Amino acid sequence: MFDNILLDDFTPPKTTTVERVLSVKHWTDTLFSFRITRPQAFRFRAGEFVMIGLMIAGKPVLRAYSICSPTWDEELEFYSIKAPGGQLTTELQHIQPGDGVLLGKKPTGTLVHDALVPGEHLYLVSTGTGLAPFASVIREPETYDKFKTVILTHTCRTGAELEYGKELVAAIRNDPLVGELVGDRLIHFTSTTRDDSETQRGRITDLIANGELAEATGMPALDPATDRVMICGSDAMLRDLKAMMIERGFTEGSNAAPAQFVIEKAFAGEGV
Repeated sequence: MFDNILLDDFTPPKTTTVERVLSVKHWTDTLFSFRITRPQAFRFRAGEFVMIGLMIAGKPVLRAYSICSPTWDEELEFYSIKAPGGQLTTELQHIQPGDGVLLGKKPTGTLVHDALVPGEHLYLVSTGTGLAPFASVIREPETYDKFKTVILTHTCRTGAELEYGKELVAAIRNDPLVGELVGDRLIHFTSTTRDDSETQRGRITDLIANGELAEATGMPALDPATDRVMICGSDAMLRDLKAMMIERGFTEGSNAAPAQFVIEKAFAGEGV
């Protein structure tokens, strides 16, 4: 067991392992990412989430966190908001390299290729930390085997909150493993809702509806015949975009019944 004041003198739940924190990066005063060790037997599909937690006041406190790492990574990365008053993130935001965290043993989720039928273009629509599962999907070779073009959209309140995604995409393009495969097939579209930054302004639902997304990316309007969509973010965005997809003739899919779009109901994101 790792030495850690948050994981002192306890027996972890049987559904978890205790993993070591390898690195932590604070992006803003409300956002941070961290990497932990990956158990040798831990397997997951790109886009899935898993339970992450700490022992707090002698009890395990766990929440669902999307895995940012691609399936081939030897470490596990996560991207988190520092939720005001949040029972877990109040403590989790203070972790340091060498600390221990609880990792669930059974990843799951709907933002996976298995939940979509074949198509030509894959839209990954995110707000806030809803970008996390797509950080895994866009680094997965299978994604580019299945789709000609991948369009990643990320909407946040401020320009500073877009930095994690910007660095991620830049790193992918230069990655020796997948960079050549990605090439110009990955389109990164960003927008903000509360400040004027060097990007588009507006909610992603509005930018889809008024045609600004299509114009900025050079893609045609969303079409269920050719496009597949994964959606992750705030409750309001999920609700509005789901209604928009259905109105445009898209059918919601699942692991048991693949279709044309999927949303992640387990994600608890912040509003933008």
